[in-house]
Amino acid sequence: MKKIILIVMVLISFIGLTGSKNPSDPSTWNDKKISKWFASKVWAEGWSVAPDESVNKREFAVSYFKNKSRWEKAFKFLAGNDLKNLEVRRYDIDGDNIFATVSEYMTKNEETTNFEAHRKYIDIQYVISGKEFMNVAPLNKACEEVTPYDGTKDIEFLKVLSMQKYPATQQNFFIFFPSDAHRPGIKENVNAQVRKLVIKVKVE
Repeated sequence: MKKIILIVMVLISFIGLTGSKNPSDPSTWNDKKISKWFASKVWAEGWSVAPDESVNKREFAVSYFKNKSRWEKAFKFLAGNDLKNLEVRRYDIDGDNIFATVSEYMTKNEETTNFEAHRKYIDIQYVISGKEFMNVAPLNKACEEVTPYDGTKDIEFLKVLSMQKYPATQQNFFIFFPSDAHRPGIKENVNAQVRKLVIKVKVE
C-alpha cells in the first residue's frame, strides 16, 4: 500500500513539473491561450492602435517572450511619442537593436514594385498619415528572387504569385517577421503621399 501511495505521489509530482514547464514559452501554448494573450494587449505598453489581422499571433508571442525588453522599448516609443509630429529621420531607441525611421513618400503601383523580406530585423509598420495597401505572403510562397539578399541592408526582393492585400491606416499597424514577404506602400486608388513610421526590432 505504501509503495502504491509513493508511486502516485511521484506521478503527481512529475505531472506538476511537466505541466508548469516553460510557462512563458508560447510555442507550447494552444491557440486559445495565444489568442487570449494577444487580445489582452498587455504587450502594447498602453499604445491604443490595433494590430492588423495579418499579424502572426504565435510568432509574435514567441518573439516577444524571447526578447521582451526589446519589444517593451519599441511599444513604449510608440505609446510615448506624438507620432504625427515626429521629424523625418532615424530615431535610435536601443542602438542597432531597435531603431525607428519616419519617412514620407508617394504610394506605388503594384506592377512596378516587388516584395521584400528581411532576415536580421522584424518590422513594425504604422502609417501616420495617408493610406496605403500592404501585400503580404509567406516567404515560402515566393516564386522568384529578383534581387539577392544584401546583408548590409538586410533586404532581398522577390516576386510572389499568391498574396493577401490589407489596408493600412491610422487605425492599424503591421508586424512583418523574417518569414513574411511583404510589399508595402501600394496605392489605394491613385498615387498619394504617405507618412510612415517603421520600427526595426533585431531578431537576435
